[in-house]
This record gives sequence, structure tokens and C-alpha cells, in this order.
Amino acid sequence: MKLLSRKIETIIEPEAVIEGAGVRLKRSIATRRLNYLDPFLLLDDFASNNPRDYEAGFPLHPHRGIETVTYVLRGEVRHKDTLGNSGSIGAGDVQWMTAGRGIMHEEMPQVRPEGIAGFQLWVNLPAKLKMTPPRYQDIRSSEIPEIKMDGGARLRVITGTVGEVRGPVTEIAANPIYLDAFVPAQSSFSQPIERGHTAFAYVFEGEAKFAGDDKEDGTMISHPRLVVLGDGDYVKVITGETPVRFLLVSGKPLHEPIARYGPFVMNTKEEIEQTLRELRQGTFVTT
Repeated sequence: MKLLSRKIETIIEPEAVIEGAGVRLKRSIATRRLNYLDPFLLLDDFASNNPRDYEAGFPLHPHRGIETVTYVLRGEVRHKDTLGNSGSIGAGDVQWMTAGRGIMHEEMPQVRPEGIAGFQLWVNLPAKLKMTPPRYQDIRSSEIPEIKMDGGARLRVITGTVGEVRGPVTEIAANPIYLDAFVPAQSSFSQPIERGHTAFAYVFEGEAKFAGDDKEDGTMISHPRLVVLGDGDYVKVITGETPVRFLLVSGKPLHEPIARYGPFVMNTKEEIEQTLRELRQGTFVTT
């Protein structure tokens, strides 16, 4: 069977939003143009050298029914929750938090000379796992393998498997691949993606042609843009005079109904109403 190149379905220009206590972000998923990309619920890009854009942070707030993935490129984010967990993640680190049945936590970017930059991705949980106990996977930069490809491309493998290299984040319901990819100028790169899985690329530095094949070079995408990829077996990226750096993310769609209210994502409106009752009654978080 001939392998099929994934073509571009949609190109999304991020929207400027303000979240938390006043943090300025660029949002690509959970927008008017792209509300949900099963199983991915939200993608935010936070990057600034101006402390006023991020110092107010994200004070104590709840989550239920999802997983949140925070990947820091520069700076530091401190976190703590009502279950007694606390710590910080810095440049190159990842935190994969499974909110499950419920957690109250805060995320506070620290004011540093280098500013802050990174991403937060929300991944849906299947109905059978929405009320699972919360947990964290804090992964240090040194634990994330980097693959050097022929032609000069470099891949940081956060989760999933590339060749024989497996990322350190494990036991995630959506069976995702999450890669931080750099492709130098005048080069090309191809990455297999399991057929039937949802996939997107988020270009945050440089530009490249995406979704080409043996006959075509693809479509030029400049940063910052999110590219939703159609189904197929692989994605091909070709650079010109400029290198490119992007997130490449894929995951198994759940094909389940979603009921969404802020930081809560369940399957029915009734489950959301139950969550709000628990918040009012003080029974949302159980140890």
C-alpha cells in the first residue's frame, strides 16, 4: 500500500487573548475558527520579555476531565496545588498534569531577565478516565531525548516513539506524539504519523513548506501559524533560506461528546452541573 502524505486541512492564525489574572497569550485551539481538534482542546503560546504581560500568572483555579501539558522554552513557571504538590519547571522542561476527577492549582510565571516562553496544550480524557485520580509527570529537560536526523533536523521527543526512541511522558490515554522539531535551512524532514490519528503542526519560529509529497513541495507556512493536517501516513517539511521550528502533535481521537465549561470538560451538561455544585459545596477536591 502506497504511503500517503498528509495534506493541509486548515491554517489557523493565533488569536490574542488574556487569561488568568492578566496573562497575554496567542491561542490557536479553542478559538472561533478552531474550537476543538479531537482529542486536543486548547493550545496557547505564551512568550514575552515584558513582565507586565505575564507576571500576574494563573492564581488558584480548578480543572476536571482533562490533561494539561506545559512545555517551557525559556524562563520559569512555579506551580502548587491543594493536594500538597509544588515545584517549578524551567527551560526545556515539561509538566503533564492529569486533572482527572479534580484538582485546584496555580501556575505562576517568574519574572526573569530572559522573560518567559512556552506552550500549554489541553488533551481530553475519555469518559472512562474523567474521574481518575489526579497526577503529575514532571519531566526535566535532560530527560527528554533529542534525535539528530540525516540532513540536520533535530527532534525532542516529549511523548510517543520515533524509531527506537521513546519520550519520557507515558501512560497517556490519547496515545499522543508530541515533538519539538527543528529543521535547518535548505533541508527536508519527514515524520510518520499513525493513520486515523488527529495531527497538527504549530510553527513558532521561521518558515517552511508543509505537507508536500513526491510531486509537490507543499504550502509555505510562516510563524506563528497552526496547521491542521488531514489524514495520511506521514508529514513532509521542506525549508528554503530560513530554518523552521515547530511542535508536531498527534493523538487518537476519542469520538465522544464533550460538554465544556471553562476549565472543565466532561461528556454531558449534567456532569458539568454536578461539578459546579461540588465547587459551591466545597467537595470538588478530595484527598
